[in-house]
Amino acid sequence: MARFVRKEDKGPMEVKVGNESRWICMCGLSGNQPFCDGSHKKTADEEAGKVYRYNPDGTRSEIQ
Repeated sequence: MARFVRKEDKGPMEVKVGNESRWICMCGLSGNQPFCDGSHKKTADEEAGKVYRYNPDGTRSEIQ
C-alpha cells in the first residue's frame, strides 16, 4: 500500500553516538533510511508554500 507522507525538513538531523555523529534523514528521500545519503540536496530549490511529489526516477512534480 502506497502512502504519501508530508516532510518539511530540508536537511538531516545530527545524532551523537559517543564521540561520533550520525545523520538521520529528515526529508524522507534517502535510499538508506533512516540514515542520510545526501538526497536532501534535491530540495534546495523548493518554493515555500508548495507541495512536491518526488518520483522514483528522481524527478519531482508540484501537487496542486
